[in-house]
Amino acid sequence: MTKFYLLLIVAAFFSCKSVSKSYNKGDYTEAVEIGVKKLQKDPNDSETRDLVKSAYTYAVNQHEEAIRNLSNSTSDKRYESILAEYNELQHLYLTIRQTPALMNAINPTNYGDYVQTYRDKVADQYLENAERWMDQGTKQAYRNAYNEFRNALRYRDNMVIKTKRDEAYNAALTKVLVIPIQNYGGYSYNSSYQLQQFQNEVMRTLAYNMSNDFVKFFSEWDLRNNNIEADQVLEMNLGRVRIGQPLDQRSQREVSKEVVVKEVVYKPDSVVKQYGTVRATISTTKRTLLSEGDLYLSLRDPKGRALWNDRFTGQHRWQTEFTSYTGDERALSESDKALINKNTNQNPPREDDIMAELYKQIQNDLSNRLRNYFSRTY
Repeated sequence: MTKFYLLLIVAAFFSCKSVSKSYNKGDYTEAVEIGVKKLQKDPNDSETRDLVKSAYTYAVNQHEEAIRNLSNSTSDKRYESILAEYNELQHLYLTIRQTPALMNAINPTNYGDYVQTYRDKVADQYLENAERWMDQGTKQAYRNAYNEFRNALRYRDNMVIKTKRDEAYNAALTKVLVIPIQNYGGYSYNSSYQLQQFQNEVMRTLAYNMSNDFVKFFSEWDLRNNNIEADQVLEMNLGRVRIGQPLDQRSQREVSKEVVVKEVVYKPDSVVKQYGTVRATISTTKRTLLSEGDLYLSLRDPKGRALWNDRFTGQHRWQTEFTSYTGDERALSESDKALINKNTNQNPPREDDIMAELYKQIQNDLSNRLRNYFSRTY
């Protein structure tokens, strides 16, 4: 029990000391916050109450001095800086208000009206900047206006500003029409399902993985149904697709070994072995199948002027190797036998699997370069 009371005394000592420490190093806001928590536990602590009262006075003087200096500034951010000072003063007021004894002893000032006044000033400043950008009438100016309207909404949230923000965004937006992919290479196979899936993957990439919020991609259906006029037209055409034919590379090597070819038994404990050379031919076939496909991209403005042309290539390479032999098996070493026995699948991949890999590679390359282009250019 004695230890328990001793711990309480030590805790109280360090609590009071922390208020003094913050006060002495000039961190008056922290001194007020710590002091208020301590007085909530012990309202009769006069030493802490006096420290908090003094800390509040010094804090107010510091912030009001900063406000006077900022009021004489010509900086575009002066209203935000003044608002920050009033927010600190209001924070002190709200902190002290938690303790009725302190409210009566200090009688802190409620700066709520000043906070609202400067919130309005900051909002007006952003709105003024936004309107100035809107008057310039360029895509970049509309983007700047959109950002200014968004900043204004942090200080004054109403439907009028939201409507103007949306108008600025729509004006800043570069709307790109994506033409359905055409198979100009003339290649056809069992199903057009993969081509449609590829088109869908491209549209998903454009819709959700672009790094530029001011570029959006639309199908012809989207534009038509939303009465939108495109700023640019993106056309992608499937070009050459070559499904390779298996190409074999063969090699041979001769192997031989001295083995027992005959045993002559004269009597049980007398056997004469006769040796001879056996031979075999080991044949190794490396079968390779190389397939390639191209996608051509063209980005142009509504008047048909080229903005960007590019080509994307996918490649599918399949290879297998198998070994066989002719001749006498006894000529084979253990490693030769292992090589023959581990022959891999000799069947080439299905055409659908090849096309899936070609589309995957083209899609990855296309996605990366589209992101880079639109993040760099816009």
